[in-house]
Amino acid sequence: MNLPSYFLAELPERAILTPAMVTDACVTLKANRRRYLAERTTADLIEAIAAVAEDWLDPANPFRRVALERGPEVLGFSEPTLAAGLDDFFASLTRENLRALVAQDLAHPQRLDQLTPDDTETRAGRVSLAHGPELLAHVTAGRLPNPALMSLILGLLTRSAQFMKCASGTSLLPRLFAHSLREVEAKLAACLEIAEWPGGTEPLENALWAQADCVLAMGGDDTLAALRRRMPPGVRFLGYGHRLSFGYVAQEVLSNHALPGVVAAAARDVVAWNQLGCLSPHAIYVEAGGRNPPERFAEALAGELERLEAGQPRGPLPVAEAAAIAARRAFYGVRAAHSRDTRMWCSADSTAWTVVFENVPRLHPSCLNRFIHVKAVSGVEEALEGVDVFRNQVSTVGLAATGSREQTLALRLARWGVPRICPLGRMQNPPPSWRHDGRPALGDLVRWTDWELPARW
Repeated sequence: MNLPSYFLAELPERAILTPAMVTDACVTLKANRRRYLAERTTADLIEAIAAVAEDWLDPANPFRRVALERGPEVLGFSEPTLAAGLDDFFASLTRENLRALVAQDLAHPQRLDQLTPDDTETRAGRVSLAHGPELLAHVTAGRLPNPALMSLILGLLTRSAQFMKCASGTSLLPRLFAHSLREVEAKLAACLEIAEWPGGTEPLENALWAQADCVLAMGGDDTLAALRRRMPPGVRFLGYGHRLSFGYVAQEVLSNHALPGVVAAAARDVVAWNQLGCLSPHAIYVEAGGRNPPERFAEALAGELERLEAGQPRGPLPVAEAAAIAARRAFYGVRAAHSRDTRMWCSADSTAWTVVFENVPRLHPSCLNRFIHVKAVSGVEEALEGVDVFRNQVSTVGLAATGSREQTLALRLARWGVPRICPLGRMQNPPPSWRHDGRPALGDLVRWTDWELPARW
């Protein structure tokens, strides 16, 4: 399938992108928004998004096939890993889930369509309208496609024209999504632009900031701070910085009967997107005192990762990333040789997966790419002490527990400040309505108009 060149990221290699081209694209996007998007209803937009998502779940869909053919080379994920990640993402974009997102963040399903009240506003004699930016600019980071795709979906729901600036070499999936939207709703796709250029190309970026009402950026904290300083007056900046996640396994789920399922769930979280997302676990804390000790959990996890490698391989790595894993393995190999508190299991003749078990609770960030730490702890307080240095950077905790203990642990994690707690095995598969970094996804983008109704004489 040869993709038509609709977007700036699809210009010929020799073409030179200029600030004037960026400005012209933004002006066109705003005009198209006024014609084709601004007056669309939320129900219509949800229908279009859900239809595109259903298309992507069809193995015969041409855009999905291109993604699976070209994605491994471009993004570095094996075809099975990419397919599993896309299936999880698009399966979550149901009409019900999208309606729940709008209702949760805006308190009324038609809040973006017309002046409407929620229960509190009805009693107060007030109605409100939420409206998104005229032009929403995105700055993406990393190889994971899901954050970029979800950002485009949020922008569609807020009726925003959108210009997505992708990191170099990562625009394939956003472009394919935009092309697939064009097949369903060509006029909606006319409100999207996708481009690629190296970060820090200030002439191009300054042209984009000058046209944008809101900039949504993802990346390292230093990168976000630098971007924030460059925003013109009046441009809202929404930054999502570096985050990390971990798992927690309570002792009561370590019975012989439950252990295989818990281990399989943990392995799914490690394998999903090769552990590269902010929602992926860097470590899994396992309580001592259960039927099976934490060390046995680590050993079983190694066996499950080895099994998954056969059907969902990690794929090759750049030399530098493979070397980082080899160096980390050498470090823990020496430690394991001199201490009973450390053990290591790893794939033979490759860096495909690694499990390091330690009796030390302090969290050391993983080098990722299926390199997971398993840490024995006496309880949740010891785990939180081990993670405390990263307290403001934690995104998600995958929890395996049962009954009242599960509720107790979730409440403790919430009060400690964890933004998202989910069942182990679903860390990389949040619903569309999840609050990214504890913030409302749609709520962050919109501004409000309140109408205080006149008294009735």
